[in-house]
Amino acid sequence: MTSNDQLTKVAKEIVAPKKGILAADESVGTMKKRLDAIGVESTIENRSLWREIMVHAAGFENAISGIILFDETLRQPMTDGKLIADFLKLKNVYPGIKVDKGTVKFNEKEETFTQGLDKLEERLAEYKTLGCAFAKWRAVYKVDKDMPTKAAITVNSVGLAQYAFLSQRSGLVPIVEPEVLVLAGDHDINRSREVTEEVLKDVFYWLKEFNIQLDGMLLKPNMVLSGKDASKQAAVDEIARLTVETLQKTVPPEVPGIVFLSGGLTPDQSTEYLQTMNKAYKNLPWQLSYSFGRALQQEGLKAWGGKQENVKAAQEAFLSRAKKVSDARE
Repeated sequence: MTSNDQLTKVAKEIVAPKKGILAADESVGTMKKRLDAIGVESTIENRSLWREIMVHAAGFENAISGIILFDETLRQPMTDGKLIADFLKLKNVYPGIKVDKGTVKFNEKEETFTQGLDKLEERLAEYKTLGCAFAKWRAVYKVDKDMPTKAAITVNSVGLAQYAFLSQRSGLVPIVEPEVLVLAGDHDINRSREVTEEVLKDVFYWLKEFNIQLDGMLLKPNMVLSGKDASKQAAVDEIARLTVETLQKTVPPEVPGIVFLSGGLTPDQSTEYLQTMNKAYKNLPWQLSYSFGRALQQEGLKAWGGKQENVKAAQEAFLSRAKKVSDARE
């Protein structure tokens, strides 16, 4: 099998029917917030323990085809001494890795670009040897009447394309994540649609300029939503329709799948919106799947509360949500 064929195989298997991605790549800072909320100290052991609890939930692999990991999780042995990537492979789950280094503000509007391209190829090569099959890079765009600016759109598209190029050259499937912060603000859903379309068109323009193998990548976009402070909140059917129509205008048919981010939505909202899209649109060229972080973890994390006696309840809550999200792909 050629390296190109291998990229296609992995990308397609990640979005196989009823399956999707668990995003467990929270940075140390983000994980601290999550653990603080349940009264648990954010040590490397506790951060790794929570991820271990999820992957030891019996049957999680029925809903999860890949897990995006954070660097320390990949390297930190589990309590039995095994590395998590080796454990996941035994479950036929692909280990992935977040490779961007976060965002930097670059103008008075506090728009950002994503850093991490320096020595990226060396890091990707190491992650490949550590067992990773795919990588992820996130770019972030603000929404307002005059944002995102052209500069913000272009700099992030080029960064995503450079990352995708280096990932594929290293034999890793790139997950390209252009996240438009559609929930932040009082704009209506049409403004979110307009910005998401503009961003995605530019992203794919640059991916093509860099000769990215489109059938060996996945797109991780936001759904099209009303700003949370908007006076009129769009109904579920409108969210589904405008999201899919935006993707139809911008995403080439060669891309095997769309793995939505949950981006501030509740677990129920994320699940319902995905389910509505999949029920209403049956003949799309790409799979509509998920790469949820908080939406898959929140209920289990709360049930755990850092207590050993709650591990089983936490796993049951996590599995219950994973099954609901998996069923939303039908």
